Amino acid sequence: MLQISRNVSIPDDEIELSAIRAQGAGGQNVNKVSSAIHLRFDINASSLPDFYKQRLLNLRDRRISKEGVVIIKAQQHRTQEKNRQAALERLQELIKTVAVVKKARKPTKPTKNSQRKRLDSKTKHGKTKLLRSKVSEQ
Repeated sequence: MLQISRNVSIPDDEIELSAIRAQGAGGQNVNKVSSAIHLRFDINASSLPDFYKQRLLNLRDRRISKEGVVIIKAQQHRTQEKNRQAALERLQELIKTVAVVKKARKPTKPTKNSQRKRLDSKTKHGKTKLLRSKVSEQ
């Protein structure tokens, strides 16, 4: 059981984990042992609330296929168990990110004083640059 929040959790039978051989360097061990984990999670067939499903499907994430399947490959660690744990944590983080509702930004205008200060500093800077120019003889 993967716990997402106090109210939301995913049963183990909805998450498909399979062991595969890891890619990259690793010596003799990498060629013999299937230590990487391939995690598949079907969003549409899951028991997640509709709010989570909709937000996940609307995400522009390369880990989510067009069919609505989350695919995570974990191969950072040498052991299968650590990779399994890492894949589950990454799935959990992905689902938690869609649960957070961002506050709507209220557009604000700069105050009169801040506008005046900005214009004064621009004028002062312009005068300083003017004093740096060559002096003409007349």
